[in-house]
Amino acid sequence: MNQNLKDFQITIDYSFNDENKLIKGLTHRSYLNEHRGENLQSNETCEFLGDSILEFWISDKLFNLFPKFDEGDLTNLRALIVCTQNLALISKDINIGSFVMLSKGEEKHGGRTNPSILADTFEAILGSIYLDGGTTPAFAFLEKTLNKSILELSSKQVFKDPKSLFQEIAQSKKGITPKYQTISESGPDHQKKFEVAVFLNEELIASGHGNSKQKAEEDASIKATKILTNLV
Repeated sequence: MNQNLKDFQITIDYSFNDENKLIKGLTHRSYLNEHRGENLQSNETCEFLGDSILEFWISDKLFNLFPKFDEGDLTNLRALIVCTQNLALISKDINIGSFVMLSKGEEKHGGRTNPSILADTFEAILGSIYLDGGTTPAFAFLEKTLNKSILELSSKQVFKDPKSLFQEIAQSKKGITPKYQTISESGPDHQKKFEVAVFLNEELIASGHGNSKQKAEEDASIKATKILTNLV
């Protein structure tokens, strides 16, 4: 474990003053079930914090980088950059999947490559960095990991968030506007988990999960887009 922690800190170019904060950031809730005696906590509260830090940082970054963009373009570009799919790709670049602490069952079922787990862990690590060192290293981490995405995604002529993209495809292929329905929500207020399904008329196309309804809808729309375009 200690060598793993050192290797990961080299990867993200940040050395924790308190490695327990990093351990928390890497601990998926499934891991706790098999390690009840280790007095560990899951990374869900760090994820909650990291999500808010990310939202502020990317909003400020895009506002200053693209002063001529209107509100709609800024909103959609932000959604593209922080969406589960993009954060999962970034997480793969820095090899988060090799370091996240999962249960054997979650690992067996592909947890180390699961986009939702990777994106959530990215946000949790951001929260851990902030708790350990404040805004300076947290923002440096985001600069290091997100700048490439910002440049690539901002070069597009039209910015479509995942829900808008799926709506466009659904209307083009089926002539139907998607509808989203919350299937379930669980957990305390600061650790809510949502499941949302997307329908075309009465047909269930896909369901998604997230720590907010917006993220669950986004996850569902990404899956539904793949289904309608035969990418799965």
